[in-house]
Amino acid sequence: METRQLLAFTTVVQTGSFTKAAATLNCSQPTITTRIKALEETLGVPLFRRLPRGIQMTSAGVELLPFARNIITLTDKARKAITMNGEPHGKLVIGSAQSLTDYRLLPLIEYMCWRYPSVQISLHSRNTQANLTSVREGRLDCTFFIGSVEPREGLETTVLCPEPLVMVAGPTHALTRRSVITEDELRGSTLIRAENGASYYEQFEQALGLQEAESKSPVLALDSIDAAKRAVASGLGISLVPEVTVAAELGDGRLRRLPWVPPFRVYTQFAWRQDNSTNPSVTALVSAAAQVVSEQVATPA
Repeated sequence: METRQLLAFTTVVQTGSFTKAAATLNCSQPTITTRIKALEETLGVPLFRRLPRGIQMTSAGVELLPFARNIITLTDKARKAITMNGEPHGKLVIGSAQSLTDYRLLPLIEYMCWRYPSVQISLHSRNTQANLTSVREGRLDCTFFIGSVEPREGLETTVLCPEPLVMVAGPTHALTRRSVITEDELRGSTLIRAENGASYYEQFEQALGLQEAESKSPVLALDSIDAAKRAVASGLGISLVPEVTVAAELGDGRLRRLPWVPPFRVYTQFAWRQDNSTNPSVTALVSAAAQVVSEQVATPA
């Protein structure tokens, strides 16, 4: 998936036709068609329906559009920052949720190390709220986190991808035999918290009313995705985690997906202080993050 393909896609959406998009981008109409086709082949889904009176985005196209615009904008910012201020350099102190550090960010860090060898990266895994506070106060340059999309005072944020959550249990857990699971059954189960301070877990507790004293379920707080997976697999309880963190275990049967979907959606996001927006290292990182994470989502492991 290339930036020029995404630019062709967003321009077609903006102009309403392949011909007008070609004129806007000063290229031929077959070039636009080729780029859109290559993008659709990469993603494995059609992005437009060709109708007698024009074109219409598919649901996949609607989903892709905000991410495509983000990638184009951030790539442009990175290019301008590098042109104006030279190669990114210096120390970059980054916060992250542990699940993102282990399952999303390592390819990004590898890319940054190869592409920008003068940038010294320091990555710290802490809970979301602590990381956001540290960015505001200047102890961190930026942070990756999982949460709902909402304004955050003093911070610039960008959405990198939706982050599906899944409730998992061990193969022998009683709830794996159910086709439907009620909220009362969840409240009555031992819950294994994989990441203390994760905003998605707080949303889960609020949705089920678990913060009320009389509704509290037994909770095993491990603050480690890997430890939580082992505890769940051994039958100690159930856990709500990002699906990317348990893809291998769901695939080989060590864990089972329970038939329950959270009544809220969360997204992997990147945040930095508003007055740090011209930092070329931060700009380069957010552009690279948009590209690397979009490739992960388009080509899951």
